[in-house]
Amino acid sequence: MDLREIQALIKFVSQNSVDEVEINRKDFKLLIKKNPAQVTTAVVSAPTMVAAPVATQAPAAIPASAPAVAAAPEAPAATNYIEIKSPMVGTFYRASNPETPNFVNVGDEVAPGKVVCIIEAMKLFNEIESEIKGKIVKILVDNATPVEYDQPLFLVEPA
Repeated sequence: MDLREIQALIKFVSQNSVDEVEINRKDFKLLIKKNPAQVTTAVVSAPTMVAAPVATQAPAAIPASAPAVAAAPEAPAATNYIEIKSPMVGTFYRASNPETPNFVNVGDEVAPGKVVCIIEAMKLFNEIESEIKGKIVKILVDNATPVEYDQPLFLVEPA
């Protein structure tokens, strides 16, 4: 596991409703925990040349992810909003390619059958359609980031 993968994992944990991730490999162990008050990363590794730079550089990524955790409580009150959730694990894309406009933006009206995003899974691009009618209030996922099954992608105010 290289530094980019660890940083991506830290970012994923800080931006999603995952509280703890633990990875055990034969040459290292990685444990990332998220508490409401703080983000903690602990890297315990065997004495190898590959794991040593990871242990010294991974804590430097913590301050960058801390503001993302602090920003989470600022989300709109979801009491009257409906979530559009990911039907699969994959990579979330707001547009079909970088040159085209996003499928939806905050404030756009959606109706059943309207494509709201694409999720790439195993080199297949799956169009995700709205099942409800309403207005997009918040986009909960950044473009080109990994998503989990049943992870909320959009908040929609029903019409």
